[in-house]
This record gives sequence, structure tokens and C-alpha cells, in this order.
Amino acid sequence: MRAAEDRERVPDVVVITGMSGSGRTQALHVFEDMGYFCIDNLPPRLILTLADLVGINTGVGRHLAVTCDLRSQGLFTEFAESIDQLRAHEFTCTVVFLDTSDEVLMRRYDENRRRHPLAAPGESLAHTIARERTLLAAVRTASDLVIDTSHLRIKDLRARLRRAFSELGDQQLMEVSVFSFGFKHGMPAEADLMVDVRFLPNPFYDPEMRPLTGNDQLVADFVLNNPTTEKFLDAWWGLLDVVMPGYVAEGKAHLSIGVGCTGGQHRSVAIASATASYLEKGGYHVSLSHRDLPLAGARTS
Repeated sequence: MRAAEDRERVPDVVVITGMSGSGRTQALHVFEDMGYFCIDNLPPRLILTLADLVGINTGVGRHLAVTCDLRSQGLFTEFAESIDQLRAHEFTCTVVFLDTSDEVLMRRYDENRRRHPLAAPGESLAHTIARERTLLAAVRTASDLVIDTSHLRIKDLRARLRRAFSELGDQQLMEVSVFSFGFKHGMPAEADLMVDVRFLPNPFYDPEMRPLTGNDQLVADFVLNNPTTEKFLDAWWGLLDVVMPGYVAEGKAHLSIGVGCTGGQHRSVAIASATASYLEKGGYHVSLSHRDLPLAGARTS
């Protein structure tokens, strides 16, 4: 996890620029996942106005990420002045320039069958790329961070930007949603991981516990404090300890974990709650919900 002093250097505003086809849009998506307020293809003269509008300097903890490129045409000549204005108004700002080799850019446009956004009528792709590179030379030189994406996979670009510009650790950047459900109410389509706990002893058959839920201590103790569950949880924690760091390393933005029993009232609720607690202790950002409790007709605690 990043040290506190590194987090303090996360800028108020990140301006993403660079060659067309170098991955600016993908980079902006990374900042969006990190909670930044994001705008694509913003004319440079509007960066300061937008920073004021969204309250970046009001202490709300929000950051701004924008892309600026030559699609702004003449307005792009104001780029350096706009960055100076930001800093004069005491906004911290980092300019990220994404670069890619001409060969790779040619291949990307050929594979995507897209027209270069700056191409003039009758102009070859090679000439357009060369012209854009010339126009951006001064901006590249003045940028704070230059990233060559020629041979960089999306997940590697994501990891590099997260390390440089997130206030959170890698684990906290992945939103983990843990929820319970009942199979009799339908399989969840949204679960990335799903575990069926119908093999565990069922509190439903105890008249005292039948009207309760897995949120009640009596039911939770019954579900969790028996040898079968203890063996299961040892295996379940071991599985999570393997797969969760893998999802983090892949740069997954959201992970959904479903825990199911018959009705979604007792066992799944208790196990989902225990799962959320285990992951929170491991440093993950977790939300917990119980999909089918309103359908159970139980007394909720």
C-alpha cells in the first residue's frame, strides 16, 4: 500500500494528452474508476473553470482528470497558458503525455479501420501521424510524465496510473460487492464468484430460528459455529486469499461475490456477512447486501 506521503502528492488536476491512438480514452477510464471527475476532449481554456465548478479546491477530496488533444484545433495553442493559470490559482496539476511509436499507431488504425481524427482530405495516415507528432513536440517536452504505450497492455497502463495517481492502495481500488441470495428466487446473473452453502445445517428446521435471519446472533452462531462450517470457511478463506490478489493484479474495478442458500434468509446471510468481514480485514473496500431477505417473510433484526 502506498505510503501516506505519496498520497499527499496526488494532484488536484491530471491533464492527459498525447498522440491519437495512444490510449487516452483508456487512461481516462482508469481515472474514472479511481473516483476522479472526468471529462474527455476538454478545450484547455476551460480546465480552470471546470476545476472551480466541481469544487476541487474546497476540501471535498475530489480530483479532476481531463483529456486535451489536437481535436480542439486552435484552442490547443492555449495549453501551456491554461496549465500556468491552474498553478497560479494554487491547483496542483500533472500533465501526462501518452506516446506510441509510428509503427504501432499505423497498425492500430489499420486493425480498427478507423480514420485518424486529424486527417485532412486525401492525406495519408503516415503523414497525419508525422504532422501530429510535430505539433505535439513542445507539449511532450513540457509534460510531467511521458508513458510509451507501444507495447504496454491495458492492465499494465492501468496499474501504472493507479500507482501514480490514486490515494488508495491497490486492494481498496477494487470495489467488492458481497451479497446473499436464495436459489429458489433465481440465480444471480451478476456474480463473478458464487458459492452454494445449501450443504450446511439449516436453521429453518428449528422453530425458534425459523422466523429469524442470518443477521440474528442466534442464527449466526448456529451457522458459523459447527464443524462443517468451520472446515468450509477454512477452505473458503484459502480460496479468497488466492483469487483476490489475482483480481487486484488484473486491475479489476469491481468484483461481485454471491453466497446462496435455499431461501436467502439464514445460511447465506450469515456466510455473506462473515465473508464481507473477512475481506474488510484484508484491506478490501466491501459492500454487503442481502438480495432476498425482503422475500423471506422473516423478522429482520
